[in-house]
Amino acid sequence: MLNIVSILIGIVALLLAIPSTIPFLGWGNWFVLPIALAGVGVGALSSSNGGRNFCLLVLVLAVLRLMLGGGII
Repeated sequence: MLNIVSILIGIVALLLAIPSTIPFLGWGNWFVLPIALAGVGVGALSSSNGGRNFCLLVLVLAVLRLMLGGGII
């Protein structure tokens, strides 16, 4: 059950991260990071790794976008 919750949290984070790839909307990734971290935490409590890995992927994509845009040094 926690794996499904983690996947749902990851989908919400991904839906917020997609518009954040547009220039001048990169600040939206700062909202994605805590949501994806919450999904990783919930996924870590699950016996399956699918939701956790999906949230980690969304987290990495958000961090990479912030690094490319100059939001994280």
